[in-house]
Amino acid sequence: MSEARLSDLGFLEKLLDGAEVEWVPLGELTTVKAGQSVSKNLIAENPGDFPVINSGVKPLGYANVWNTENDPIGVTTRGAGVGSITWQEGKYFRGNLNYSVSVKSGASLAVRFLYHLLLEMQTEIHSLCTFDGIPALNAGRLKGLSIPIPCPKEPEKSLAIQREIVRILDSFTQLTAELTAELAMRKKQYNHYRDSLLTFEDGEVEWKTLSEVFEMRAGHHIKAAEIESQASETHPFKCFGGNGVRGFVRNKSHDGDYLLIGRQGALCGNVQRVKGPFYATEHAVVVTSSEVINVDWAYHYLTVMNLNQYKSKSAQPGLAVGKLLGLKIPVPPIEDQDRTASILDKFDTLTTSLSTGLPREIELRQKQYEYYRDLLLSFPNKSGPKPAETTKAAA
Repeated sequence: MSEARLSDLGFLEKLLDGAEVEWVPLGELTTVKAGQSVSKNLIAENPGDFPVINSGVKPLGYANVWNTENDPIGVTTRGAGVGSITWQEGKYFRGNLNYSVSVKSGASLAVRFLYHLLLEMQTEIHSLCTFDGIPALNAGRLKGLSIPIPCPKEPEKSLAIQREIVRILDSFTQLTAELTAELAMRKKQYNHYRDSLLTFEDGEVEWKTLSEVFEMRAGHHIKAAEIESQASETHPFKCFGGNGVRGFVRNKSHDGDYLLIGRQGALCGNVQRVKGPFYATEHAVVVTSSEVINVDWAYHYLTVMNLNQYKSKSAQPGLAVGKLLGLKIPVPPIEDQDRTASILDKFDTLTTSLSTGLPREIELRQKQYEYYRDLLLSFPNKSGPKPAETTKAAA
């Protein structure tokens, strides 16, 4: 199917070719029930290869026991991800915080079509959830969700329409899956090269304390009222806190190539590269490198050092600048640092850049999938009770 044809807003109408669309309660076509109780102890005591699907989209872990086979669709029942749709093929363990949505025997409903449809209906599903206390989704409410079935009186034609929609949408999800696999492989490759290039034998290079090769000072305090959420002519400079950009400010505190180390909070110790004019708050340590250190090489090495391990054990964890200054770092010849930084920067861009790397490409493909999913699953002429009315009836 060409993109030109897919971009035609009348494509769904052409596919239906005048066929009736009937909206049917999910519970009439599927069986909805929760899995079995599961805990992290079950996984720890029974390590294996079968995914454990519970309250998250990704596996909680892997165990040597399973309770589900060839029943891939699930819906998260409780917690922050309530209402999220899961897809897990083959054998796996379904936890009690995940509803199975199993197509009944004889129902003219393709499983993969239902999966894409439930993703498209996330707003309706979330409207069925309760959020007073722990977010939750009642099985009865989910069963009452109305879903569209094209051409219900002609099962073969209905399934043909569903499969064509699945074919198109899966072409996009397959591309996203391939890019995600490529990203995972490149990250593994990056970690291998990074560990290899930044590991030194005893006596191979000189080691110095951070205080000998860097100037390290906390940034400057600024009032929250002086920070704007968006850049403007009056507030053009990025303002960095301990975990990234907080907003934009009127004046800069630094201009050049620097590293920033987060110094407060549970995630303190993260390392960021900043180039050009910016403002650093007191929640960040500003690192200025000396002439014997390539600042980009230092970024990779300080990241490997996992500075978070040196945080205080207080209620509000923090990194003391004085403690950082006493840590040691290898100092290979500057030309070796330049070469290493160039290699690792290419991998870093490929695996982390949101403007030119694989993460950006994955994001674009996901948006493309969502666009066509909206196009292909926006069925007309809905009849019967709306989701909100169904909720009341099922509650």
